[in-house]
Amino acid sequence: MKRIALLMFMVLSMLSTAAIRAQDIRKMMDTTKYGRNPAVGKYANIRGIKMYYEVYGKGEPLLIIHGNGGSINNFLFQIPYFAKKYQVILADSRAQGKTVDSADSLSYEMITDDLNGLLEHLKIKNANVIGWSDGGIEGLLLAMRHPDKVNKLAVTGANLRPDTTAVDPFVQKMVLAENIKGADSLKKMKNPPAEMKNQLKLMHLLSYEPNIKTADLKKISCPVLVIGGDHDVITTRHTLEIFENIPKAYLWILPNSGHSTPIFYRDMFNQVVSDFFAKPYRSIEKTARFN
Repeated sequence: MKRIALLMFMVLSMLSTAAIRAQDIRKMMDTTKYGRNPAVGKYANIRGIKMYYEVYGKGEPLLIIHGNGGSINNFLFQIPYFAKKYQVILADSRAQGKTVDSADSLSYEMITDDLNGLLEHLKIKNANVIGWSDGGIEGLLLAMRHPDKVNKLAVTGANLRPDTTAVDPFVQKMVLAENIKGADSLKKMKNPPAEMKNQLKLMHLLSYEPNIKTADLKKISCPVLVIGGDHDVITTRHTLEIFENIPKAYLWILPNSGHSTPIFYRDMFNQVVSDFFAKPYRSIEKTARFN
C-alpha cells in the first residue's frame, strides 16, 4: 500500500528534481488551506457521487483539474494567483481527495462528465480550463464531449495513450509493474482495505488508459495551449502530436523541466497561461510565420 502511495506521489511531483524540494512541496500541500477550507468547501450531488469542491475569487469562471491521485491542494500556487481575476473552481475528482466513490470501475470519461455536471450544478455556461497530467486528459475530453463548456483550455503533461509512444518507457514500465503487483496482492486478501482497492483503481487508470484517437483532437473547437516539460514523463514528441492535431493550438515546451510545471515553474506557468486566456487566439499562417 505504501509502495502504491509513493508511486502516485512520484508521478505527481517528479522526484527527479532535488528531493528536498519535492519534500518541501509535499509538506506545503499537506498544510495549505486549499482542499480543506471549511469556509468555502462544499459537496454537490453529481452523477451518483458527492463531489467535494471549492470556489475562490470572482470574475470569468476558471476550472482547474488535478491529476491522478491528486487533489485541490495541488494548485496551491495557482489558486491565489488566478483568484485575483477569475472565479476559480476546483474539485476533488471521483475516487480522489474528499470525493469518495466505492464503485469498481473508473474512467477518464466518467471523471470528465462529473466535471461537466459540476459546471451545470454551478450554473456555469462555459469556463476557461487548466488541466495538469490526468487533469489535462480530462480537459481535452471535456472540450471534445462538452465543447460548449470550454472557452479556452491549457493542458500540461497530458497524454492520449498509456503506452511508450506517449509515456517515458521507464515510467510506463514502473507504473505497469506496480499495478500488476498491487492487483496480485489484492487477490490474496479476503477483505482488502477500501483504500487499497481505490488506489489500485487509480493505478489501473494510469496503466491502461486513456485511449483517445488522434483524429478526435480535430473535433476540439476552442483554443488550446499545449504544455510539457522537455524531460516530462510524457514524451516531447507525444506532446507535439497533441499540439499538431488540435485546430487552434499553441505549443509551449519548458526547458529543464519534468512533469510538475505548475509547481517548479509556477511563476512562469501562471503568467503564460494567464496571457493565453486574456488574449484572442491568433492564427499564424503564411507570411505571419515570419513575425
